[in-house]
Amino acid sequence: MQYIKNESTNPYFNLALEEYLFNLDDNNNYVLLWQNEPTIVIGKNQNTAEEINSEYVKEKGIHVVRRITGGGAVYHDLGNLNFTFINKGTEKKEFDFKKFTMPIVRALERLGVKAELSGRNDITIDRKKFSGNAQYVKLGKVLHHGTLLFNSRMEELTKALKVSEDKFQSKGIKSVRSRVTNIADHLPINITVSEFKELLLKYMFDEANELIEGKLSQSDLDEIDSLMNGKYMSWDWNYGISPEFNVRQGKRFENGKIEVLINVKQGIVQSIKFYGDFFGSGNLDEAEALLTGKRYDEEEIRSALAQINVSDYFKGITEDELLSCII
Repeated sequence: MQYIKNESTNPYFNLALEEYLFNLDDNNNYVLLWQNEPTIVIGKNQNTAEEINSEYVKEKGIHVVRRITGGGAVYHDLGNLNFTFINKGTEKKEFDFKKFTMPIVRALERLGVKAELSGRNDITIDRKKFSGNAQYVKLGKVLHHGTLLFNSRMEELTKALKVSEDKFQSKGIKSVRSRVTNIADHLPINITVSEFKELLLKYMFDEANELIEGKLSQSDLDEIDSLMNGKYMSWDWNYGISPEFNVRQGKRFENGKIEVLINVKQGIVQSIKFYGDFFGSGNLDEAEALLTGKRYDEEEIRSALAQINVSDYFKGITEDELLSCII
């Protein structure tokens, strides 16, 4: 396992670094620990405008950037520590959150904090979330990353993010602030986030997973900068254009929320766009192209969906559930 030391707090560079390492044609596994300046990181399938409080974000100069993994929007600041695993040898498209979150749980236990994996992708302390996790699986490799709220400014988190009421209702809670916590509030000793980072690195791995510090060459850095400038700093990637639509429907399921924007003319689907905090390994453009040009009719839409494995694109969502969001 190679540890790539990354002191950058530039969110556009940091996400480009992850993708660059993931796409390398080598035999290495990687781990990263990194931080961002105040930033909202949007899930791959989300509608950015619906997830952020635009005026507040602009006023405070908070960065907004989209990642390549699914799931929901998260707030980062220098009180938050992020971790990334990039592993080869994943033959299936299934998501395995436990494999990559348990090293965090075990490390926190050694620091005197009892944490546990909760729901589909959270790690909690006393039922309060301090870590959200997401994965990207492609061609036998997996990228897993997660947040670790250490001593983040919770008031900024609650003001910067726009969280829908149905998410609260599904979890039986009243507000963002009531369901999140900082790790520092539960530690038996007072330490800085930098000290926590070093202890985490020390306790996450056993002798069977020896860490070797990897180095980035100037050529690597140039490629990462190119990816950062061409993709992660572009408006098209981070915001994108909301399509014209005359049908808008959505539902929240146990495995995430799906919102569908559809433009229907004379009974034919002219365009369709899926948004949400769901996970999936398939390219949504394929599913959207499959439904474009079809009659806006339950039987025809169901027939089209039967041509794909819905769970590849919407993990844990059934064909009937997806259909209920469309028709």
